[in-house]
Amino acid sequence: MRYILDCLQAGPLSANCYIFGCAAKKEAAIIDPGGEPEIIKEKLADLGLKGVCVINTHGHYDHIGANDAFGLPVFAHRADGLRADRFLEEGDSVKIGELELSVIHTPGHSPGSISLRCGNVLFSGDTLFKENIGRTDIQGGSYDDIMDSIMNKLFCLPDDTKVYPGHGRPTTIGHEKKENPFF
Repeated sequence: MRYILDCLQAGPLSANCYIFGCAAKKEAAIIDPGGEPEIIKEKLADLGLKGVCVINTHGHYDHIGANDAFGLPVFAHRADGLRADRFLEEGDSVKIGELELSVIHTPGHSPGSISLRCGNVLFSGDTLFKENIGRTDIQGGSYDDIMDSIMNKLFCLPDDTKVYPGHGRPTTIGHEKKENPFF
């Protein structure tokens, strides 16, 4: 199935906000809108997509700042204490037109961190970055948990899985297995 994917840096820490849409149905999820909702709305319009939900990979302010600006249901994991219309758990899925995002609970950066997978596309939030991992020295963070999440939930995905992190540039699972200094 064909998808549309665009990334904007939004909010106070320039978090990656992803627009992930179904080309056939012209519906999209807004993943981690950290701020600047007008720019995100303009990009949706430019892409010819209608937002159907907001999904937060975790509850930190730089990823949720514009949650309420779209008038859309907000989806997140309950462990981060976010106000949400739907709480996502390991194994849940979110339909976006003809696409389906599978939820992988990847605690460590925060207790409620999740990653989202559709085919060979993975939105890793602040769990896995290009040649780095998410911070664990903040409230609710756990180095042991993030390492377990990456090793046992993300590194078992195919090497050609494209990883779209919460900050910085995309990577692949294969690249991270070889080049990430934490492993």
